[in-house]
Amino acid sequence: MSTESAIEDTIKEQIANNTILLYMKGNPEQPMCGFSAQVTQALMACGKRFAYVDILSNPEIRTTLPKVSNWPTFPQLYVDGELIGGCDIITEMYEKGELQSLVDGASTEIGKDSE
Repeated sequence: MSTESAIEDTIKEQIANNTILLYMKGNPEQPMCGFSAQVTQALMACGKRFAYVDILSNPEIRTTLPKVSNWPTFPQLYVDGELIGGCDIITEMYEKGELQSLVDGASTEIGKDSE
């Protein structure tokens, strides 16, 4: 198996194993670009836990993900295994209340807090 195909498998596993997953620059507490900051703020405002991958500390994923997703830019948000989009799409969805509905309707297999 080639290294690139192993990285593609890793990406596919990450997407499959995380209900809400954000590929971003930096981390939610310290985003390393304005677009990642906007998306994390919108997601955090929705009040659901989400997983993230810092593409700056994972250069192989940064290089390979655009080929897997057919989406050239970061951040990239996945919900229930589906690419939702990048900053402009997420910001617009948040402003319309659609992002809240999307994350509220997402599977709750991971990150579920017992109440």
